[in-house]
Amino acid sequence: MAGSIYGKLFRITTWGESHGRGVGVVIDGCPAGLELSEEDVQQFLNRRRPGRSRFATPRKEDDAVEILSGVFEGKTTGTPISMVVYNKTQRSGDYSEIASYYRPGHADFTFDEKYGFRDYRGGGRSSGRETIGRVAAGAVAVKLLKSLGIEILTYTKAIGACEIDYEKFNRDEIANNSLYMPDAEAAEKAAEFITEKIKEHDSVGGIVECVITGMPAGIGEPVFDKLNANLAKAIVSIGAVKGFEIGDGMAVAKATGSQNNDAFRMKDGRPQKITNHSGGTLGGMSDGSPIILRAAFKPTPSISANQQTVNNSGEDITVSIKGRHDPIIVPRAVVVVEAMAALTVADAILENMTARLDKIIDFYR
Repeated sequence: MAGSIYGKLFRITTWGESHGRGVGVVIDGCPAGLELSEEDVQQFLNRRRPGRSRFATPRKEDDAVEILSGVFEGKTTGTPISMVVYNKTQRSGDYSEIASYYRPGHADFTFDEKYGFRDYRGGGRSSGRETIGRVAAGAVAVKLLKSLGIEILTYTKAIGACEIDYEKFNRDEIANNSLYMPDAEAAEKAAEFITEKIKEHDSVGGIVECVITGMPAGIGEPVFDKLNANLAKAIVSIGAVKGFEIGDGMAVAKATGSQNNDAFRMKDGRPQKITNHSGGTLGGMSDGSPIILRAAFKPTPSISANQQTVNNSGEDITVSIKGRHDPIIVPRAVVVVEAMAALTVADAILENMTARLDKIIDFYR
């Protein structure tokens, strides 16, 4: 299977299946000397861990990470960093029934068409549990970026039609509710909405917003490897993401040039934008403004309401999905978006070191 490797210089390889022995990641290209512990990584994994609220799958996993290589005496060595999280409470029997049919909204059909075989136990490689490797690697990328003064804030912007009010934005509130919303009132309304849909045996989707601050200008490439293009690929590679926006996103289609352009003025001896409709990138490169991106997550496809599908004998059937599933993916996906954004930016930062001869000369002089 191709496609389990991401990045050029800060490169990750994720591995494992939802109901296999474990899942994990190998990081190549992390500079030596970065302080790193299992606790640093565990804090990120805890944010996506199942069973932490009534809006998450009841599957109980501690998702305890083990660093197997690449760290010595609390610092990275410059060699590959390998991390593993062992699966402990698989209940593969919950999924034996779905071996004979294709779940609506899942990759069952496409896996069979591509490989002629699929791991039906929770989705195998296409399971959301694959994101553990991404989050573990993202925790390392976040630490690397923080050492450069770059920070990432990620939160739930909307669940269904329940959207945050930026006038009530409270950064501290994000960690105070299980939906990771920075608006307490919006979180309460969203919780009521999700509860209603759970009673109807249904699920809901939502939007995650990510803000990257402290980015220097000029990071990224002007053609195929645009920073915004790579961010889009990284975010859309998350299984349940169906939409991506940066800056004003889709709204630019309704704007005029005079409305959409970000004017420049001098501030502290440097050109700076007055507004940020572009979302922190121009011509595929960072412009020094906050990078603002959003990811739209579809509703969880595994629902107990009756759905129409076909089995592998070619018969039309009606199914009700059993097992332990999230009624909403969004809250546990917040940290996954943060991780993929961090991995992309860290890779771009390292790649940018070769962009100018004068900088190379200064480094080696």
